[in-house]
Amino acid sequence: MIDFTGQPPANPFTVRGTRVTKIPFNSTVQLVLQGTSLIGKENHPIHLHGFNFYVVGQGFGNYNNVTDPPSFNLVDPQERNTIGIPQGGWAAIRFRADNPGVWFMHCHLELHTMLGLDTAIVVDDGSTLDQSLIPPPLDLPPC
Repeated sequence: MIDFTGQPPANPFTVRGTRVTKIPFNSTVQLVLQGTSLIGKENHPIHLHGFNFYVVGQGFGNYNNVTDPPSFNLVDPQERNTIGIPQGGWAAIRFRADNPGVWFMHCHLELHTMLGLDTAIVVDDGSTLDQSLIPPPLDLPPC
């Protein structure tokens, strides 16, 4: 769960870089995006590169992991790659991590990305060649 409900950060201008999460290939991933921050009270258009996801639930107030999941739409949820997290609310999304590589998830309000409203998701290679990234060419110049 990405939770922005706590105290306002003492220094929103992070210098530590983007948060990274590593996920095994073909895992089912559920993220709950919480938009009830004490600062920056506005909607956030969150975009995930590399995947479409299902919007299984949305609501207002703080997400409750006991009372909210029973109302999730697991039959015919919307499929998206960008979702508006409502001011004062939350959204729960699910996707299958079947696309190996490093994928960026971020707020489409550029200032918010600069302030750290982003993350990178690293999906491991699968067990076969067609589920894995090809290695870089031998003549690829190093950074």
